[in-house]
Amino acid sequence: MRALSLSGSSRAAVEPVAALAAEASAWDALAVRAVTAHPFYARAVVAAHSDHGLCHPRLSAVVVRDGGAITALLPFTLRPDIAGLGAAIAQPFLSPYVTASAPLVADGPGLEERLDALVEGLARASGGRAWRWPLLATETRLGTGLLAAMERAGWQTGTVAHFARPVLDRRTDYDAFLAGHPHKSRLKDLRRRRRRLEEAGTLTVESATEGAALDQALEDFLTLEAAGWKGEAGTALRSRPRTEVFARALFRPESGPVTVRADLLRLDGRTVAASLALVSGGTAHLLKTAYDEGLRALAPGLVLEDAIVRALHAEGFAARLDSATMPGSALESLYPERETIAEIIAQPPDAGLISLERRLRLARFEHRARAEAKRLLRRG
Repeated sequence: MRALSLSGSSRAAVEPVAALAAEASAWDALAVRAVTAHPFYARAVVAAHSDHGLCHPRLSAVVVRDGGAITALLPFTLRPDIAGLGAAIAQPFLSPYVTASAPLVADGPGLEERLDALVEGLARASGGRAWRWPLLATETRLGTGLLAAMERAGWQTGTVAHFARPVLDRRTDYDAFLAGHPHKSRLKDLRRRRRRLEEAGTLTVESATEGAALDQALEDFLTLEAAGWKGEAGTALRSRPRTEVFARALFRPESGPVTVRADLLRLDGRTVAASLALVSGGTAHLLKTAYDEGLRALAPGLVLEDAIVRALHAEGFAARLDSATMPGSALESLYPERETIAEIIAQPPDAGLISLERRLRLARFEHRARAEAKRLLRRG
């Protein structure tokens, strides 16, 4: 462990993630106490990535401690980037299965001090280099607090891009959700599609959180995803042995702060849509979905999403649904709330000769180039 900074009683250090595994209870306690609790930097999820080769074997984290407690944690990497003109800059740990990158920071008295220590640690961890930080919820209490701590420390920050991610906060009941919904025509269309599915056979919805039911739900999901376009493209979880084993490790019941939920839509007993969620801090992150593409016209995936909304209000298994999506999601017409997700560049003082404005231009150019490449692939 290498001590990096001292802010009041909060000490920041860069520590190997492998060594943190020995402090399972402290890491789990942080995930429970976090201001913004998301599952992706919780111990079990990081371990699933590490155990199955989906992160660097020597992944490190900026860790803030106060006494014996871990009070903030951010796994990170250094990698070459266009925003550094090919030189390495820092980035929170990401994978195709990570949809939020806020650090875990304990709530409660001393929050500002913890954020100040974390920012000092970020500067030392990157060796004074800039950070390119995607998938950050910048308008939450934690997001605004982190940006304020950077400003206090003399950092410069700018936004590369941002989008509005659909989220849904639970109402008193499903009828209240319907009454206040801004897209009544979408709800009417969903009811029509559900009726057409019911005309095709017996329609049932099942949920699983543990045991054989969860194992079967995961199997159904993997089969359904592999049968669709992701299977053809080689990006389904079952396309590679490593990612299939990773999925089985990720979506398994844990006694810690992250739990698993699977929802299935069945037609005459056959699964036609499946959703896998990680639940943490009162939010269900709907990380993976798949549906029978032969029934695309009947929208079984969206019919299942509506069933999950119904279950949210009937069962209260979470306070919020997070779509975990990128722009253009079909859930934009079903979930009424939005959370701003941004990619920022954050530059500590004396971060080299490249100005923040130039880094932002380079990163935005990369975004435009990728969007154009995707457009051309769709046309082809």
